[in-house]
Amino acid sequence: MRGPAFERLLAVLVLTSLYGCLLGPNYERPKTEVPATFRFSMEQTAETANTVWWEQFQDPVLNELIAAALADNLDVKIAAARVEEFRGQFVTTRSGLFPQVGANFDASRQRASQSGAVPLPAGVGAVYNQVDASVSASWEIDLFGKIRRQSEAARANLLASEEGRRGTILSLVASVASSYINLRSLDKQLDIAKATVQSRADSVNVFTLRFKGGEVSQLELAQSQSEYQAARATLPQLEAQIAVQEDALAVLLGRNPEPIVRGHDLDALAAPTIPSGLPSDLLERRPDLLQAEQNLVAQNALIGAARALYFPSISLTGLFGSLSTDFASLFSGPARIWSFAGAVSLPIFTAGNIEGQVHQAEARQQEALFAYRKAIQVAFQEVSDALINLQKSGEQLSVQGDQVNALAMYAHLARLRYEGGYTSYIEVLDAERSLFNAQLSYTQTQGVQLTSFVNLYKAMGGGWVIKAQELTQPPAVQQPIAGVPAAEAQR
Repeated sequence: MRGPAFERLLAVLVLTSLYGCLLGPNYERPKTEVPATFRFSMEQTAETANTVWWEQFQDPVLNELIAAALADNLDVKIAAARVEEFRGQFVTTRSGLFPQVGANFDASRQRASQSGAVPLPAGVGAVYNQVDASVSASWEIDLFGKIRRQSEAARANLLASEEGRRGTILSLVASVASSYINLRSLDKQLDIAKATVQSRADSVNVFTLRFKGGEVSQLELAQSQSEYQAARATLPQLEAQIAVQEDALAVLLGRNPEPIVRGHDLDALAAPTIPSGLPSDLLERRPDLLQAEQNLVAQNALIGAARALYFPSISLTGLFGSLSTDFASLFSGPARIWSFAGAVSLPIFTAGNIEGQVHQAEARQQEALFAYRKAIQVAFQEVSDALINLQKSGEQLSVQGDQVNALAMYAHLARLRYEGGYTSYIEVLDAERSLFNAQLSYTQTQGVQLTSFVNLYKAMGGGWVIKAQELTQPPAVQQPIAGVPAAEAQR
C-alpha cells in the first residue's frame, strides 16, 4: 500500500496544498492623500521622535512615575494579555495547514452471551479480552487557500493586537506626563492663592487696627474683608482639583488612590524640543495607524477564505494499528489493521449562504478600509492641532507674562497712591484682584504649553514607543511564532 505510487501521490497533494490556488485579493496598501507638509510648521525642530522625550523635562520624579506606570498599569497588562490571546488564535488557525495526528489505546474485558442467537466461534470462551492500539491522522487539503487566508487574517490580527498594545503604551506615557504637568500647575496655583490669602489677611489686620483708630471707614474694612474671603474661597476648589488629579494619576500608575510625590516646580520643568517629521512618517510610526492597517489586511484575507467556500473541500484520513484479544499478540501480523480514506464535499445549493458570507467579508473589508483612511485623517488633524496649540500657547504665555508684570506694577502704584491719599481703596482692590487672576491664568497657560509638547509627541508617534515598551513587564509568553518574522513582530 505504501509503495512508490502512494508516496508520489502524497508528494503531489502536499505541493498542491502549499502552492495551490489562493482565492481572494492580495493585500496592497491603499493609496492615500498625504500632504507634503503639515498645515502649521514650526522652526527649530529636531530629530527627537525616536528618543525618550519625557526625559527632556529634566524631572527625575516624572521619569520614575512613567517607569512605574509602564510596569504596573493594568491597561498595559490587559493589552499584553490580548496579544497572547491573538497569538494563540494564530497558532490554532495555522495548525489547519498540517495533518492532525492522534493515538488511541483501549483495553477491555468482556463476557459474551452463550445463549444468544449467534453462537460463539469455536475456541472462543464467553469471557475474553480485547486490546486496541492505533494511530490516526486527518488532513484537509487546502487546495483553494481557505486555511491559508484564514491564517493570513489571524496573523494580521496578531500584529494588530501588538500595535494596539503599543498604542496603549503611547497613550499611557502621554497621560502620565500630562497629569503630572497639570498637577504641578495646580500646585503652583495653590501656592499663588495661599500667598494672596496671606497678603489679604495682613491687609485685613492692618485695616482692622486702622478702623479702630478711626483712620479708615467701615466700608474700606468691609472691602478688605470681602477680598480676603474671595481669595480663601479659591483654596478648597484648588485643593479638591489637586486631590482628584492625584487619584487619577495613581490609577495610571496601577495603584489605589494615594498622594503623589512631587519633583521640580512648574517653572523648573524644561520645555522639550519640537520633533521633526513629515506627514508620510505617521503611516509608519503611529501604532493606531499600523493597527488599522493590519485590521484591513485581516479583512482583506477573509474575502478569499469566504470565496473558497464555493469550491470543493478535500480531506484525507488514515488509521494504522492492531486489534487482538491477547495483549501478547497485539503487535503480530494477523492483528494489524489499517484504513485510508479520502472525502470530497462540494456545495451545490446553499440558498445564498456562501454568497452572503462573501458579501459580508467584502463589506467588512470596506469598513476596515474607510476606518484606516479616517484614522490617517485624524492623525493629521491631531498633529496639526498640537502644532497650532503649541505655537499659540507660547504666544499667549508671552502676552500674559507681560500682563502679570504690568499688573504687578499697577497694584504697587495703586497702593502707593492710596497710602498718599490720592485715590480710594477700590483702586487697590481692583488692581490686586486683576493681578491675582492674571497670575492664575499665566500658570494655567504654562501647564497648557507644556502639555502641548506632550500632545505633539503623542500625535507624531515614533520609535520612543518601542523604548517605552521595553520598560513594561514582559508578558508570560514571549516565544516566537512560526510565520511571523521576529523583525516584523517587533516593529
